[in-house]
Amino acid sequence: MTDWPEFLLAALLVSLIPGANQLLGLGNAFRYGTARAMAGVAGRLTAFALLIGLVVAGLGAVLIASETALGVIKWVGVGYMAWLGFSSLRSGLRGSGQDITQTTAADGARIQTIVTREFVVAISNPKALLLFAALLPQFTDTSAVGADLQLALLGAVYLVIELIVGLGYISFGRRLGTTGISVRTRQRVDIGTGAVFLGLAGLLAADDLS
Repeated sequence: MTDWPEFLLAALLVSLIPGANQLLGLGNAFRYGTARAMAGVAGRLTAFALLIGLVVAGLGAVLIASETALGVIKWVGVGYMAWLGFSSLRSGLRGSGQDITQTTAADGARIQTIVTREFVVAISNPKALLLFAALLPQFTDTSAVGADLQLALLGAVYLVIELIVGLGYISFGRRLGTTGISVRTRQRVDIGTGAVFLGLAGLLAADDLS
């Protein structure tokens, strides 16, 4: 039997935590607008769907038990988040020379780039795999008939919650981006975002995932 009330509350709380992907979604909306930010969320959800699929197939436990596999995923995630951090810092220190409301399509990132960034950050974060492998089985009887279907259903509901919360972050980021924020403020946001990503990369590097 699936414990839906507790699962919905737990999934909502997990999704609300301002992690790397939520920060990316907010930043994409701030810089490039709602449409591109939503495309990025699609990349994130695709990655999460793949991770949930691994858990449903029983491969999540196999990967978690492999120190080598977790280590590879971890250091790919560390490297990518560090690269995002340095890129954001460089953008902030360099400056754009124009008001945020004057950003053109040429200045914006390609949708493919935004989607790829969100996908890679999500898929290369071993904590996401650990989360799904630990979260989903807690709320259903994994020994019962049809347990795989129940896990898949829980995963699908989590993705819906992640989408709703992600849209909330996007809405907030877009409101910030349409208020005529000055160049100096945008630079500070880029520098702050870069510092946060470098901090997340450092925390992940220091985490033994045990």
